[in-house]
Order: sequence, then C-alpha cells, then structure tokens
Amino acid sequence: MRRPLIAGNWKMNLGRSEAIALATKVAAGVRRDDVDVAVYPPAIWVTDAADHVVGSNIIVGAQNCSPHERGAYTGEISAWQIAEVASSVLIGHSERRHKLGETDNVVRSKIDAALAAGITPVFCVGETPNVRNRTGEYVPYVMEQVRSSMSERSYDEITRMVVAYEPVWAIGTGVAATPADAQEMTAAIRLAIDGIAPGAGERVRILYGGSVTPANAAELLAQPDVDGALVGGASLNAADFLAIVEAAPRRI
Repeated sequence: MRRPLIAGNWKMNLGRSEAIALATKVAAGVRRDDVDVAVYPPAIWVTDAADHVVGSNIIVGAQNCSPHERGAYTGEISAWQIAEVASSVLIGHSERRHKLGETDNVVRSKIDAALAAGITPVFCVGETPNVRNRTGEYVPYVMEQVRSSMSERSYDEITRMVVAYEPVWAIGTGVAATPADAQEMTAAIRLAIDGIAPGAGERVRILYGGSVTPANAAELLAQPDVDGALVGGASLNAADFLAIVEAAPRRI
C-alpha cells in the first residue's frame, strides 16, 4: 500500500524567522504517523528548517537543483550539496518550465543528478490551459513529459521517484482540478510508468497539486490513484497545511 505524502512548496516566500516558525509549527502539529509530510523552503532557509524539525518525521527538501555536479555555475546548487542538508528536491515544476524555460532534457538531467546524489526527486508534470482546452490532447501531452524523464530507467531508479501532477491552469488560480480530473491523469501516469518498468506503477507515489485547500483536500485525496498533494499557497499557513495532512485517507 502506498503511503500518503503531503508536501508543502513554499516557493519564493517567507523570511528566515517566518520559515523557522512555520517549520516548527508543522513539526509540532502533525498528529498522523501514517502520512509522510514534507516541506520545501526557499534554498537559503533549507538548513534552518531542517534544524527546527529535528526529532520529528518531517522531510525537508529543496525546490530545485542544478543538473551539474560542481563547477563554475554561479548561483546554482548541486544535488550532492542539497544531500548534505536535505533528502528531497522538486524538479520540473511548471513555474520553472514555463517562466524559466526549463526543457524536458534539462528536467531529465536534474533527475539524473538527484538520483546520483541519493535524494528523492519529486518530478512535476502538467498541462497548460491551451493544451487542456484542446480535446484529446492533454493526456498525451503529460504522458510525453512522463516518458521523456522516466524512460530507459531501471525499476530501482523509477521507484525512488515521486511524481506530482500539477495542471498549470490550477496553480495559484484558486481553481483546482475536479477529483475526476485528478484521478484521470494520475491513473494515466501510473499506467505509463508501468509501461516503462512493469510493476513500478504500483510502487510510485503520484501526488496532485494545484489550488489544494482544506476545503477540497479530502475529496481529491480520496481518489484511488492520488497518493498525496503538493501544496502551494495553503502550505504557508500551518493550520491549513496541517488540516490537509489530516484529510489524507487512512490506507493501512
């Protein structure tokens, strides 16, 4: 049985004291021992967050990594450097794809780097509003993102990954996908993964992200192929984020 994962992407928000306070509240407030909980602070506050969740089961990750191991890449942070202070990294978020021009090839290289460093890549996929509105195209579009980064990988590599389905039209808009939308795409992703590495589809956790709130979390998380949530705005409020954690179904 796949263990639910609720992850908070803090994006480019919070000062140091705010990040410490939020990490502390989340660590103190989690009451579930059957749900994994992760936070992804801005890179500059990752160590602070990690220091203030010591003794809890909170996973701390970074929001991005370089595809390069080391060298003259000013401002970049490598996966092996992240591995010294955190255990996970977000890769391929739509804001990096569409605002910063990251291609599928760049995303794949970053996943390579994360796996080599021994940290968990949370690999994000999702369709734009234009693609969503073209009948019959949105599922193949996302499947191409999945295959471009997961094909020709071993079963072991694939099962070390987490996939987050985040439709671009739902991120930060207040308009979440319906539970049926989320289930349709996560089921298709699971099938695609199984086609790449038979049996891996049932092992890989697939999250939904995009305007997840305490009000809609339970219904989204109840879908059989939705294994958790990648939460944006609601993760900046400890009470809201903890309510989403509580909304995760009990699957054991």
